[in-house]
Amino acid sequence: MNQPETDELTKRIDENLARIGNRLIVLSGKGGVGKTTVAVNIALALAQTGRRVGILDTDIHGPNVPLMLGIQEGEPAVVPDDGFLPFPGPLGIKVMSMALLVKNAPIIWRGPLKAKAIMEFLGNVNWGELDWLVIDSPPGTGDEPLSIAQQVKATIAIIVSTPQEVSALDARRALEFARMVNLRVIGIVENMSEFICPHCGKASPLFPAGGAIRMAQELAVPVLARLPFIPQTAADADQGQAVVLAQPESLLALKFQQLAQQLLVGENKKL
Repeated sequence: MNQPETDELTKRIDENLARIGNRLIVLSGKGGVGKTTVAVNIALALAQTGRRVGILDTDIHGPNVPLMLGIQEGEPAVVPDDGFLPFPGPLGIKVMSMALLVKNAPIIWRGPLKAKAIMEFLGNVNWGELDWLVIDSPPGTGDEPLSIAQQVKATIAIIVSTPQEVSALDARRALEFARMVNLRVIGIVENMSEFICPHCGKASPLFPAGGAIRMAQELAVPVLARLPFIPQTAADADQGQAVVLAQPESLLALKFQQLAQQLLVGENKKL
């Protein structure tokens, strides 16, 4: 991309972002902690409050966001001069993911191509007016979260971890990365804090407890939520049914709704 094209795309990104009241990036230090589950259900819980919500999947290599939202087919329409229309998701959520553009094939790209794709998603997707854009980032502190930090100003961040020490150590690095690139970390979400037995309802620890809590205390970051693991929610997600829709009265759905309410306390209400 030459400099005039880059300048024009940057201008469109700024114009798009001016129509989005709040930007939230969901980070994790390592994979397998349920970060996408958290991002998708936060987006849906915000939409349940009547907010206009978009979700941008910046994990260029993974199809999980569309899968969990039940979006698996079709291609986005192109609107002349306005760019791609995002996919419609549940509750009117607007969704964009590389997995919706390139199906059933691995994306074998180095950093510059991934950064360019993220710029295109921000500048050439017609997001319209949004109250919230939830950005699901791949695990770690690499190209994708760095590109978001550089392109999207005034972004807040949530760090997702599981309780054990090995996850908390990686989450610490994600948190320190976020601070270095001027992302405002508003808190930690401890996922899979305990296992809820589907037969007796008894709660039992899945992992050695306390790592994420200690890390949050040491770095003076609040723990926003401690989310239980409920086996049925994983099965529902595989079928395109996120927990806040599939089991709206469940403990986990309630936790996500409470988390959304915490986000709304500091909401930018310019829209």
